[in-house]
Amino acid sequence: MQQRTQTTQGNDGLFAVGSPVTHWSVQTSNPVQYEIRACENLLDPENLTILEDAADGGRRRRFVVTDRVVDSLYGERIRAYFGHHDVEHRVLVLEDGETHKSMDAVLRVTAALDAFGVDRRREPVIAIGGGVLMDIVGFAASLYRRSTPFIRIPTTLIGLVDAGVGAKTGVNHNGHKNRLGTYFPADRTLLDRSFLATLDARHISNGLSEILKIALIKDARLFDLLEQHGADLLRTKLQSPASMGPTPADVPVDQRLAARGLHLDPATEVVERAIQGMLEELQPNLWEKVLERVVDYGHTFSPTIEMHALPELLHGEAVAVDMALTTVMAERRGLVSAYQRDRVLRVMERLGLPTWHPLCTSELLVEALHDTVRHRDGKQRLPLPVGIGSAVFVNDVTEAELGAAAEALGLVSSGAAR
Repeated sequence: MQQRTQTTQGNDGLFAVGSPVTHWSVQTSNPVQYEIRACENLLDPENLTILEDAADGGRRRRFVVTDRVVDSLYGERIRAYFGHHDVEHRVLVLEDGETHKSMDAVLRVTAALDAFGVDRRREPVIAIGGGVLMDIVGFAASLYRRSTPFIRIPTTLIGLVDAGVGAKTGVNHNGHKNRLGTYFPADRTLLDRSFLATLDARHISNGLSEILKIALIKDARLFDLLEQHGADLLRTKLQSPASMGPTPADVPVDQRLAARGLHLDPATEVVERAIQGMLEELQPNLWEKVLERVVDYGHTFSPTIEMHALPELLHGEAVAVDMALTTVMAERRGLVSAYQRDRVLRVMERLGLPTWHPLCTSELLVEALHDTVRHRDGKQRLPLPVGIGSAVFVNDVTEAELGAAAEALGLVSSGAAR
């Protein structure tokens, strides 16, 4: 007797095949919505932004994770803020820095969540710190009870414009950068630039590198701002003039205040353009189904360079070295003029960023490229700048080209070819 084949479709994309059924196909979707908001003076007791999602009635509780540097600067204010609002809280303090970005740190957070007895849905975990801290806490929140909401409050520039606005979490593992991780955006990210006032110049430069990345691959206006105002942005730590006051949030950056004949100050425009540019690239491809991503510019060789250089190089510094190398590579291909190449390298220097590192050897760069090819599903998908403000993907970089570009970068950076 021949078996009858039958396909039936249930509600919401559930398919059953066969009679009796031998195969089920499940199709569903997971809509994502998260908020990024620019704020001021978040730790002012009169500012309720951090607690906007607190449930009415009953005892309010919050679990907060920060790092030792942030705790030394803001720990008393953090505790006073929650105490002022009669919020039961615990503050877990982790070690800071890339060398502590490990699975051990994630497990320490999850154990502390268990000890605190966090409510899975009503008590979002709050991460207050830099990009490393937010990656650790985001990863822990994605794992704890399979998903626990969290709020990001970045205290570094790289956190404001890069680590704090996307959906990726992760920790270093087995000698590799972010080898373990998930896609798990925070429910809210609250951006308060006043935290940057306590950063040293090097960590401001670290964040400016990720801003420069957006400028080079998609925003020539942003590059011009960095070229014109980079030294002042570094000196003032991107603090806005007090006289500017808050700006409307529902008007595009280019039109902001134009109707009243006013202009954004350079620091505000730089930060907003960087975040806007990043989100324009992330939103349609949040889960990275498409592996050709211009925001991967500066991230082909830098993960390997950074991990081999630890703790010498910060993340943004390694990205800057990668961008300098690929700018030279693009110039040698005729995609960038020598004049544009020199403009890019001068801006890097003006922003306090390195343009070369001794680890830029043929052997290490080839190793980095091979690892990137595995990460990008068998192809290089390497973004190279086209002029300033655009990019193209290539898949034909050879070992010889890498070696020649590294040698040329060494000469240019030392001034021999400038």
